[in-house]
Amino acid sequence: MRRAIALAATLSLVAGAASAETWTKYVDGANGTAWSYDGDYSYKDKATGRLVVMQAISKPSANLGPSAPGKPDGVGSVVAIDCAKKNLIQLGSYKPSAPLAINEDWRKVTPKKAEGADNEALMAAVCPHIDHVPVK
Repeated sequence: MRRAIALAATLSLVAGAASAETWTKYVDGANGTAWSYDGDYSYKDKATGRLVVMQAISKPSANLGPSAPGKPDGVGSVVAIDCAKKNLIQLGSYKPSAPLAINEDWRKVTPKKAEGADNEALMAAVCPHIDHVPVK
């Protein structure tokens, strides 16, 4: 029953993200790419205290977003960040040919150290807001 409720809540968040998108660029990548996060999707997970964030890549020359799942130019992922321990768990990813599928057991996954300039930039951009996002 808990899994069904959690999955329904996650799906409603994804549906909500598709209709309300506020993308904030947090780092430029190679070859004209950039990474952004969706401030309307971000929330603090009540069970783990992790900050859950949807991120997307954009590359105008390739007609890529940033956009949410289900959009023809949407490529990205959802991650759960432990700002204090500087680690993250990927909940799922999406692209035009594959919809977002959240791993319902993500809270049991061993987190990985948030390494690399893109992950460090994401944490620097979103972690200061952890006390100002909804708790779900």
